[in-house]
Amino acid sequence: MIDASADPAALGDLMHAAFRGLRKRWMLQLAPFDLTPHQFRALNAVARAALTSSGSKGEPGPEETPGLRLKELAERLRIAPRSATEVVDQLAAKGLIERTPHPTDRRATLLALTAEGESLRKQVLADRKREADEFFSVLEPADRAELVRILGELVPERGVN
Repeated sequence: MIDASADPAALGDLMHAAFRGLRKRWMLQLAPFDLTPHQFRALNAVARAALTSSGSKGEPGPEETPGLRLKELAERLRIAPRSATEVVDQLAAKGLIERTPHPTDRRATLLALTAEGESLRKQVLADRKREADEFFSVLEPADRAELVRILGELVPERGVN
């Protein structure tokens, strides 16, 4: 075992190896759903935007619009607008996301999940939870909590998708 406490570079290598293992599992998990990690992140970001912009009864509030602009999606995912367009085009071709006209801005379109997109998202999230439980099962609950605390220190933007 590497003594990562004595060598910060070794700690980085160890974290990177753990991330690669998790990412490989994530890609294998998404394959049966015909999704890439980027596509799922976009699908999830659109769904989260719908949840945060809805009013108490699931309807948009008086100043809110149902959906997410493409520019906002790119910002949330921290990718170029052109890359966001490509991902949205792929998801729309699969029937998972739809574009609708903005109610007050004729130049803008809004992104929203289709019923199929929401259903698929729920399936992936349930599967992802099972996979994560299995991956992290080697850790005791106290160790998991400590890992969450430590990673929270290293990743201050907790809302990253």
